[in-house]
Amino acid sequence: MNADRSPLFCDAALAERIERVEAQLIAKASEATHRRRADTVGFVIPIAGGVASFAEEGSPSNKVAGLGLDGVPSAAALDEIERAFAACGTPVQVELAHLADPAIGALLTERGYRLISFENVLGLALSGEPERVTPPGIEVRPSGDDEFEAWLDVVVDGFAHPEEQGVPSHEEFPREVLANAVRDFATAGVMRYVALYDGIIVGGASYRMAEGVAQLTGAATAPAHRRRGVQTALLSARLADAAAADCDIAVVTTQPGSKSQQNVQRRGFDLLYTRAILVKNP
Repeated sequence: MNADRSPLFCDAALAERIERVEAQLIAKASEATHRRRADTVGFVIPIAGGVASFAEEGSPSNKVAGLGLDGVPSAAALDEIERAFAACGTPVQVELAHLADPAIGALLTERGYRLISFENVLGLALSGEPERVTPPGIEVRPSGDDEFEAWLDVVVDGFAHPEEQGVPSHEEFPREVLANAVRDFATAGVMRYVALYDGIIVGGASYRMAEGVAQLTGAATAPAHRRRGVQTALLSARLADAAAADCDIAVVTTQPGSKSQQNVQRRGFDLLYTRAILVKNP
């Protein structure tokens, strides 16, 4: 990390690009769920530049993502998605970037949405050849389909035991629901990595490329192997590969004040913007 560098500035255009690829990811993951279930329960509905997605009961893909960077949604559009979520017995959860039109927040609160949480979006400009950091004893490599279940197990295990630092997440998912969600995200065009310690898989991660954005779509370390530099190694490998693939920015979403945020800021990521999480019950 260069101490003399200028912090990455995020204007509305960059935020719009990041939110657009986030909406694409949620849509693809939700569609993967629909294929896995082979039923007609779910939906993906475009709205004001974003998407309203329902994958399955309890899924982290049940949300409105990317809203508002393409104008204020109409009352009719909001009516449609609220009816769709209500038909599934699920609250409407909107993730609203603070760089979106302020009129959207006012509109949602007038309709009964409540602010329940925040999440941070951080970014790193990619240029040159980012350094690959591999602590002693740790090996990181791309993960093939032959070890998918082992990758899934370590990622789900890590996600199920989050670090207790920062603002707690407003969401908790049963292990089966979490495993299904990770499986579906893994089929949404992401590249998977494993970290090994003494030949044993102790961590896993993934990222997705779209429109020059490298979305870091999750990384987890088995609880027994934390504090060994696994997260640093997984992060540096993905950044190096994303830069080599001509991505110009890497982005990650974290809980405010979390260990994950601290780790990526140490690597040079800057806080770009915050998303407000607003919820309306059916």
